[in-house]
Amino acid sequence: QVQLVESGGGSVQAGGSLRLSCAASGDTFSGYAMGWFRQGPGKEREYVASITRSGEDTFYARSVKGRFTISRDNAKNMGYLQMRSLAPDDTAVYYCAAVFASGAYREPYEYRYWGQGTQVTVSS
Repeated sequence: QVQLVESGGGSVQAGGSLRLSCAASGDTFSGYAMGWFRQGPGKEREYVASITRSGEDTFYARSVKGRFTISRDNAKNMGYLQMRSLAPDDTAVYYCAAVFASGAYREPYEYRYWGQGTQVTVSS
């Protein structure tokens, strides 16, 4: 019912910052919880952050807490992931995901809709 497209990936040096965007279309984004996941080379897809549909509550993986900020602008049907103090271990394809629900979720199976992913590469 909703389509998601990530953008903003690229290459950055360690210690740098990058902001990823997730553009939603096809439905009103304010009804959907949103999450960010990432998958590095040879690794399983892992949880990064999530946010409730109102934006009231946010949650983070231990590995990114304090460095990354998830946010959304429902008036623009947009979600964001601001990444700071990036390190080589953050190198991965980053995906946004959504589900029509009122919570905030940490597992891939809890999300129905997924973007195509955007590559983030952090060099040392």
